[in-house]
Amino acid sequence: MKMVYLAVAAGGLILAGSAITANAGTGMPEPKVDGASNHIKTLVLGSGCFWGPEKRYEKMTGVIDAESGYADGKGFTPTYKEIIKASRRFDENNYAEVVKVTYNANLLTTEALLKSYFESHDPTQSNRQGNDVGTQYRSIILYSDTQQGDTAEAVKVQFQQRLSNAGFGKIQTSIKPLRKFYPAEEYHQNYLAKNPNGYCPDHSTGVTFEKAEKTEVDNSLLLTGKHIVIIDSRSYCPYCEKLKKEVINDYQGDIPLHFRFADQLQGLTIKTATWATPTILFTENGKESYGFQGYMKRSDFYKALGAFKLGRSEAFNIAFQKGTERPFCKQYDIFKNTPDGVFVDKLSGKALFDTRDRFNSGTGWLSFTHPVEGSVTYHQDLSHAMVRTEIRSKSSGIHLGHVFKNEGPKGEDRYCINAQVLEFKLRDKFSK
Repeated sequence: MKMVYLAVAAGGLILAGSAITANAGTGMPEPKVDGASNHIKTLVLGSGCFWGPEKRYEKMTGVIDAESGYADGKGFTPTYKEIIKASRRFDENNYAEVVKVTYNANLLTTEALLKSYFESHDPTQSNRQGNDVGTQYRSIILYSDTQQGDTAEAVKVQFQQRLSNAGFGKIQTSIKPLRKFYPAEEYHQNYLAKNPNGYCPDHSTGVTFEKAEKTEVDNSLLLTGKHIVIIDSRSYCPYCEKLKKEVINDYQGDIPLHFRFADQLQGLTIKTATWATPTILFTENGKESYGFQGYMKRSDFYKALGAFKLGRSEAFNIAFQKGTERPFCKQYDIFKNTPDGVFVDKLSGKALFDTRDRFNSGTGWLSFTHPVEGSVTYHQDLSHAMVRTEIRSKSSGIHLGHVFKNEGPKGEDRYCINAQVLEFKLRDKFSK
């Protein structure tokens, strides 16, 4: 939920929905906000599970408050445990999961709010949204004044025309006056903020009020080789934004990464359901190898990518099981005399070591005097009855090797690194 300040009076700031009861010493009439302000309005909207919609409404300019709750039922006092009982799944007296949206109609018109509402879910589904089945997930608009009701009916007719043109069926959304709203339990309020590692259910039809310019998506490149495909959301999805910010934006690996909407996967063979955003798909030759719904932590993303790219190999064992390659292995022989360039993380593509800092230690492992600044992390390693300092890639978390004090050519440290978890790029072809 969020609350914003709307005006400044002689006595200070006025909160939306409150009433001014005194203007001491001014002689001015006492303005009343409750019930008197014709631009502060409330609509109660149901479009399936209330977690995602609450967050989306809060992001809209002009929305003052969004609160999850229950409405349009009878015969009992609603609680979450009560409305989701199997015995109530098809009970027409059950309450709907809804969001009470309080908004400033001078900044966000009722029509604009309702257009966003219809676009954000599939109103042609009866008592369900996607895999969420039951009367509590019904599509419903509960209005506070007749003008809102008239607007809702008009917007519904407009959207039905667009849906029909796109081949969809009849809108099932009911439009009624609000009798009573019951706030949901506290743990449901701002649920997405309290549960940061999930996904946003996206059941939108793709039909919009504004005629969007059709964007042709060419998936022919995805039919050959390995690719990462991330299903994004057309509306605001906090989990999508978090994934981009914390994991994806600095990915520089050699497996191409693509963003698509759920209706832009033509030509691909996908097994994972595509209604959750984000959904991360690892595909090879146009066919899904792995799929994951929801936000993935950086460590989970790179472990999945490691399994996809490296398979059951010694490189995977080194990266994720802290293995050690044999000295003078084939990859070491390839890398020990490369020309001027940079060694990068085999998964993330981030720079780790520079050939200018490489030296021949005679040990059979790649050795460097120091890493690229800020590229590695250090961890105590007590395995094999020794006390050592382990080196991991900061970007992906994979195991690289160990650092040994004062074993370099001029008393510097020696970074002893497994060649099989690195890739090499010529300096003129490497971009940070």
